[in-house]
Amino acid sequence: MQRIRNTLEKNLNLDQLATFGLVIETGSFSAAADRLGLSQPAVSLQVRQLERRLAVRLIERVGKRARATPAGAELLRHVPQIEAAVENAIDALADHARGVTGRVRLGTGATACLYFLPSVLRQLREAFPALSVVVSTGNTDEHVRKVEDNSIDLALVTLPAAGRSLSVMPVCDDEFVAIGRVDLAPLKARVTPADLATLPLVLFEPAANTRKLVDRWFAAEGLQPQPVMELGSVEAMKEMVAAGLGYGLVPGMSMAGRGAHPALKVSRLAPRMHRTLAVVVRRDKPLNKALRTVLEAIVAAGKKPGRR
Repeated sequence: MQRIRNTLEKNLNLDQLATFGLVIETGSFSAAADRLGLSQPAVSLQVRQLERRLAVRLIERVGKRARATPAGAELLRHVPQIEAAVENAIDALADHARGVTGRVRLGTGATACLYFLPSVLRQLREAFPALSVVVSTGNTDEHVRKVEDNSIDLALVTLPAAGRSLSVMPVCDDEFVAIGRVDLAPLKARVTPADLATLPLVLFEPAANTRKLVDRWFAAEGLQPQPVMELGSVEAMKEMVAAGLGYGLVPGMSMAGRGAHPALKVSRLAPRMHRTLAVVVRRDKPLNKALRTVLEAIVAAGKKPGRR
């Protein structure tokens, strides 16, 4: 992208700015020349050219030390923003010049992997063929640890997700539903914790945040569920319920669209129970083009109609 940089530098030479800043930092034209690998006259020329370009004196000598004039000090305050603005412009234009490339490591739960991410990943693949998204599944706590130790780049997890080093961006709400086999003592259209507490239940494994939400939903009514199965896969839970082995509490997205199961009846919960899916990344994680593209695609998908 050197051509773009050259265009941006026609009216303001970034090398001259950098040289000026180094002279002030070292307090000497000769010291700045040594750092840059240039001759002292070359450094002096760059500073004079910058002063002529801006029509103001930038450096004065106080004793043997070169110091910034008031105008030079004012310019120094703007140098970081100038450099950042140029780099951001080059970075943004580079997306159009060569597309988004690279690999992003994404962790998520099995349910979101099955029912939320496929359309997001398909759109990313179509728009950015050179972008690779490597997905792994697991529980929230596991993925939070991996984000913190930088073994994955970001994670789509069920809140809460605790960590001082994390930035958490809510994506969407997913309401839970109860499921039972259609022809086996079907559930009412709306069920309470008391309606389900005495039934054989197929629930998520205890380590999952989704299971913790279920346990709290029962505990709010002074009840404790007695599961006959504790599984890590929502699809396995649905098949066990479809086989008549119990009743389940699952995220609503797993029973919508292509997740609907002909042998299962869906009931709403009273009171409502829902989980919040959120993206977590390290606060200090550099958001390169590939990572930013994936993050923005996930957040945008959560805002589509049908997502809360």
